[in-house]
Amino acid sequence: MRIHNLYTDAGGQSHFRDIEVEWVEEGAGGKLSKRLPATGIIFRQVQPAYDLDWHPAPRRQFVIILSGSLEIGCGDGSKQVFGPGDARLVEDTTGKGHTTRVVGNEPVLTATVPLAQQ
Repeated sequence: MRIHNLYTDAGGQSHFRDIEVEWVEEGAGGKLSKRLPATGIIFRQVQPAYDLDWHPAPRRQFVIILSGSLEIGCGDGSKQVFGPGDARLVEDTTGKGHTTRVVGNEPVLTATVPLAQQ
């Protein structure tokens, strides 16, 4: 399983990379990753006109799209569209950050899981 990672380099620019989830346990119930410490879950809905200019993430967090599509733009000029089932580990909490825009005419519903400080 891949997770899309949004991170900031030493120069303050955001970039995408894919990271693989490491399976640490397997049984009759399926494969499990290690447990990550989280502080809660936030559900969010944004309307089709949503278009947020450059901003860093407020915290290190997973953002999982439940419905709709979002385009995320990075400081390096790249853009990616994410849809239902896509999970992003957002870590660009410093620097220029990223842009966020709804793609299409459907509201976007996300589940955000803030990660605990390590």
